[in-house]
Amino acid sequence: MLSKIRKSIVFLSVFLISSSFAATKDLQQIMKDRGLTERDVLAAAKTYTPTGMKDEYYVFSSGGQSGQVLVYGVPSMRILKYIGVFTPEPWQGYGFDNESKKILESGYIRGQEIKWGDTHHPNFSEKNGEYVGDYLFINDKANPRVAVINLHDFETTQIVVNPVLRSTHGGSFVTPNTEYIVDAAQYAAPFENEWVPIEAYEEKYRGGVTLWKFDYDKGKINEKDSFTLELPPYMQDLSDAGKGVSMGWAFTNSFNSEMYTGGIEKGLPPFEAGMSRHDTDYMHVYNWQLLEKLAKNPKNTKIINNHRVVTIEAAVKAGALFLIPEPKSPHGVDVSPDGKYIVVGGKLDTHVSVYDFEKIKKLIDKKEFVGKDPFGIPILDMKKTLHGQLELGLGPLHNSYDKEEGIIYTSLYVDSQIVKWDYKNLKVLDRVNVHYNIGHLDTMEGKSSKPKGEYGIALNKLSIDRFLPVGPLHPQNHQLIDLQGDKMDLIYDMPIGLGEPHDVVSIHASKINPSKTYDKMGTNSRTGEVHEGATLAGQERIERDGNKVKVYMTAIRSHLNPEHITVKKGDEVTIYVTNLERATDETHAFGVSGLNVHASVEPGKTSSVTFKADQEGVFPYYCTEFCSALHLEMMGYLTVKDDKKEYPDYKAAKVAKMSPAELKKEYKKILATNKATDAVIQSVVKFLKEKGYEKYPEIKALVKDALNQYGKIKEEKAKANKAYKDGDLNTAILWENQIWQYMVKTADAGLRAKNLLVKELSTKMSKNARKGEEAYLRGGCNGCHVIGKVSSGPDLTGALLRHENAEEFLYKFILNPEEYYDNPYMDAMIKAFNLRMPNQNMKPKEVKNIIEYLKWIDENAHLNQ
Repeated sequence: MLSKIRKSIVFLSVFLISSSFAATKDLQQIMKDRGLTERDVLAAAKTYTPTGMKDEYYVFSSGGQSGQVLVYGVPSMRILKYIGVFTPEPWQGYGFDNESKKILESGYIRGQEIKWGDTHHPNFSEKNGEYVGDYLFINDKANPRVAVINLHDFETTQIVVNPVLRSTHGGSFVTPNTEYIVDAAQYAAPFENEWVPIEAYEEKYRGGVTLWKFDYDKGKINEKDSFTLELPPYMQDLSDAGKGVSMGWAFTNSFNSEMYTGGIEKGLPPFEAGMSRHDTDYMHVYNWQLLEKLAKNPKNTKIINNHRVVTIEAAVKAGALFLIPEPKSPHGVDVSPDGKYIVVGGKLDTHVSVYDFEKIKKLIDKKEFVGKDPFGIPILDMKKTLHGQLELGLGPLHNSYDKEEGIIYTSLYVDSQIVKWDYKNLKVLDRVNVHYNIGHLDTMEGKSSKPKGEYGIALNKLSIDRFLPVGPLHPQNHQLIDLQGDKMDLIYDMPIGLGEPHDVVSIHASKINPSKTYDKMGTNSRTGEVHEGATLAGQERIERDGNKVKVYMTAIRSHLNPEHITVKKGDEVTIYVTNLERATDETHAFGVSGLNVHASVEPGKTSSVTFKADQEGVFPYYCTEFCSALHLEMMGYLTVKDDKKEYPDYKAAKVAKMSPAELKKEYKKILATNKATDAVIQSVVKFLKEKGYEKYPEIKALVKDALNQYGKIKEEKAKANKAYKDGDLNTAILWENQIWQYMVKTADAGLRAKNLLVKELSTKMSKNARKGEEAYLRGGCNGCHVIGKVSSGPDLTGALLRHENAEEFLYKFILNPEEYYDNPYMDAMIKAFNLRMPNQNMKPKEVKNIIEYLKWIDENAHLNQ
């Protein structure tokens, strides 16, 4: 732990020292001015993540009423992405392109479009109870749905609607090998789609747990093989699946064992009073492996809304369903990493209860019950199933485990605390205050069979005084807690101004391996297959079938093809857009002004949009993702003609404004530019071949991208030559300009490949040289100096060879450049570049590290030749 802290302090010190603010004030002065303590600085050091350094963990958070999922990193707490799930997300085109619209439409309920969601409990796919970063599941409490997110591209690929439950807070929990996704009811309601009076609550209203069968290879829920276990109309809540000794079993808690039905408008006590009358509620204990077999026999099921429901009677008869009393109004139910213990916190009890599964199983095997509930479900004795209880404080809610055996953390809603305690020896170890009214909490991979602990996250419902005020609706507050010492240490406040993020799950970064681009050109990201509208270079076209128009378009830096689309008013238009890029992060997007049309198209992907051209006019379309220097030029025009109208006969004649002599001069100039650019390309190609670029997959992909661009030149050159031969210099210049565009794109990808290859081939930087590079970049030195060539300032390659006692000279010069302006050598440099080296207020240690960096540059100078 100490080594991590020291490392963080070093990074923080580098940042503080090298900033312009720190140039005139030391760390102690900054702390004094801002009222910071040493503890504050240490907390900052623990979370500070320098440019280029990545987080240790991914955190996936429900987005609450936004219907989305948020992704951020730990320990930096930097937001990385919003994933559109149950609601549109415009930046990614989710809910705008046809493919994602189809996903959202699958979440309609009984034909009703649902425009919002209330995401609650995210969970990862698992193998042997360990988190596996292939899939993420998330439930919608408000509209009983579960979604599947493919973590190879962080996109939602499926939404399923629960056919019998009306509200499912208790999802989406996963069995140890992702056989099923457990989705428990919240508010009891009739399974059938019909009106039933509240007076028939006990007879017709029901709770339940749906077990969604997951096909891991396909990455999809198999609705046909899924089923629901009928449960009494107690309000089921959260669930957890057994593991280890409790493998095959699952546990769902509940509230309202009173089966109270409210009626405040009739003068009756409200729900909150009637639902908390009993001293205990029920934990449901059920054997999902046995239920799976029962569901296959029609004798054990009812078919409701084309969905199999295993009846209470069948489950009880088969010995697959039991109840255990638990503290009233429980919320969390969490199985220990070894599967032996089940920990339950009751919101209206100051205690947490630790159940022993082996005791539970013995009672079940002996059929030793204390009675049955009104629905005939056997009830086990609470005291005989308990390992013990421990008083923690007011409002215990949720639990998460530590890597140290027997250690668990519990959130206290009323006390606004997290308590660290030993669930085997029933002993409180530590507690920390949070701000305020904590709901869920998480420790890194804390609910898997191999929790890592290290950090904790408190998901607080109130922030009150923590951040700048933004009106009556305050942001949520996720707080990061360092768990690596004997005492918990709260080190970061993170405001989230989106929805009410309800719960999070975390996973080590090494377990998530997202694709950098889509491997198959023209991939439909929602299915993983090649899209029906996939279009390769040269296949761009516009097809008409009656009043239906299909446009097969490609996108590549820096143009969309085609650039002119003319349709008739009333046409149904479908545009397929394929991103031909192979380079990482070269996303293109497609938007049409004024028509509510948008799609995000990542490298190798095909997206499609369909709309009715019901308005006459001219509608520009463009790439909405800033993708290159010529981003603004990446556009085109959709024109909609009204066939019932007559239009003037406009002549499209072009008249070159240049004289023949000026055109000739311009033509020769562009030829010379293209020749010089091609020379650069050839030198890069020579370097890449000589250094064996094929050994490195990422570099090889960039070279492929570069050669793809370069391969287009031959055809354009033929067009330019023909225009020149025909005496059309204006058109010849345009085609030569297009050739230059392809050359620039080739050079861009090629130089990126070369730079990556240089990094691969370079000798490893020393610690001080790496710090020197950081100081060089933070000091803005790269604004004038480009390693390997002359720019606004001289090339720094060989700088240590240009002076006698060069290290000493450069050390003094960088610290105080103004003292050397009259030096003959520096005077000549100033006149040559018309620029003076400014004083960057570097610290002596920084300058020494920069000199080590310059040594490393010289050591690898041959790679830039």
